[in-house]
Amino acid sequence: MILDFGGGFFLRRATAADHPALAMICLKTGDAGKDASGRQDDPDLLGLLYTIPYQALEPDLAFIIDSPRGAAGYLLGAAETAAFNASLASDWYPELQRRVADPGPDSSRWRGSDWARHRVHHPDFAVSPALAAYPSHGHIDLLPQARGKGIGRRAMAFLEQRLAASGSTGIHLEVMPENDGALKFYKAIGFEVVQDADSKRCVYVAKLIAHAPVIAG
Repeated sequence: MILDFGGGFFLRRATAADHPALAMICLKTGDAGKDASGRQDDPDLLGLLYTIPYQALEPDLAFIIDSPRGAAGYLLGAAETAAFNASLASDWYPELQRRVADPGPDSSRWRGSDWARHRVHHPDFAVSPALAAYPSHGHIDLLPQARGKGIGRRAMAFLEQRLAASGSTGIHLEVMPENDGALKFYKAIGFEVVQDADSKRCVYVAKLIAHAPVIAG
């Protein structure tokens, strides 16, 4: 246990044994915070894209939020987004591309998880210039039983502390524009929307990371 949230909820480091839980939580929150199970025909693919790589490539910033009923959320981060994306390109996506067939470029023919399969074969690893002041990024998702308990706020504060200790100057997160609850949450904990003229499918929220002053002695 790293952080006790009370009520049987706590934060712990994620391990490779948590890959199924990371995939499950990603799926159950994958429709702008709601359950995406009915929209995807491959229940593991969202996790292979958006959660499991963090445990594999940046394990020091990969955490599970556990509960009396099992895994109820995750907290994931990358200290240097550009470096993390380079690792995705070289160490993660090649194997995923061998395992997943490309559905082709005609989106009118896509069904189920085809949009995600297409993304596997046509990833975008570019980092927006608008995020230059916020080199780190994170992900947090909670299942319904973990919401409304202050867990998200405390978990994000914990991630910011970890990133500050690594020397990061700022953090950003990607949010679907229709996820009003998430946008309100991030605004409440000090994040601001960062405009990106090139992005039409997501909103970035970002925050500068405060560093404790060094006291000479």
